[in-house]
Amino acid sequence: MVSVQQWTGREASALRAALRMSMRAFAEHLGVALRTVAKWESLGAETRPRPDTQAILDTSLARADAAAHARFEAVLFPGRKCARSADYETWTEDIERAVVCVGRQDFSFAATLLNRWLASRDAHGLDDKGLYLYGRSLVLLGDVQRDQGAILGPLSARQSYLTARDMFSELAIPRRVAQIELSLAVVQEMSGQLDASARWYEQLAADQRLSRRDRARARLWIGTALSKEGNNEYATNVMAAATREFEALGEPEDWSVAHQKLALAHRGAGDLKQALHYIGIARTTGTVDSPMQRVRLDTAYGHILLSDAATRNDGLSVLDQAAQVAQQFGLSHQLRSIEGIRKGQQR
Repeated sequence: MVSVQQWTGREASALRAALRMSMRAFAEHLGVALRTVAKWESLGAETRPRPDTQAILDTSLARADAAAHARFEAVLFPGRKCARSADYETWTEDIERAVVCVGRQDFSFAATLLNRWLASRDAHGLDDKGLYLYGRSLVLLGDVQRDQGAILGPLSARQSYLTARDMFSELAIPRRVAQIELSLAVVQEMSGQLDASARWYEQLAADQRLSRRDRARARLWIGTALSKEGNNEYATNVMAAATREFEALGEPEDWSVAHQKLALAHRGAGDLKQALHYIGIARTTGTVDSPMQRVRLDTAYGHILLSDAATRNDGLSVLDQAAQVAQQFGLSHQLRSIEGIRKGQQR
């Protein structure tokens, strides 16, 4: 945000232009005479407003919105516009690099790329483009925090998502807002609020702000939350509908993930034959390009194998492999899930 140490007619004229006011409207806005504004316009830097008027100009600038601040800066420092564009290009490139890093579970480097911008920028002083990039950076940081298991608290995925949601609401981008709400529902599920998250997923599954694919994902996650609550029969019906939707959309990866979720729901219902059938489909069709995907598939497979005394040792071996990968890449939430599965088998 640009601040003015000493107002002259030049800065006062720039503020009028930034606020997009006529000379008369600007005079009324400040509570000064029209001839005073005319003097600023004609003499520019050669005239200085009185101290009480300086304070009035300070207040007017402070109350202006981010877009007006950007215009004020552009009028005073026209050369900075190119610098800002280059700055935003670099920021966009870092966001794209962070997306790749998150996909590879290189959380440390992703966080470094994102925090260099989040820590050095004041969101209140950004124009709409800067605010959009800030919001995208926060969402990605939330993804990093979520995958590392930091889901609640002041430095958590939930807080990052909430702040980003406020920004995209201010920018009036409803699709982004709805996508963040989907991520917040995931955080709610991860924190153990299964009934509440299932209800939120159900609302989002019919939310027209979301794409058809995201609505199908919300429907799948309704089943996930229900399955964790033990409502496996209803969960499998909901998941099966989502699976058919992914097939119709031509989304092979989501289709494979849906089979993994279906396998766990059938395991919960005690139907190990169907559970092995669906996890077999997931393991042969799903990609394992990222450690997260590999750990999730192996954890589900190991969980199913543990449910049968005849394959218990195989299940423990698969879970051990999953835990090693999770430990290597700092997948804390997955590690806790694996440990919970192990403890459940010891009871």
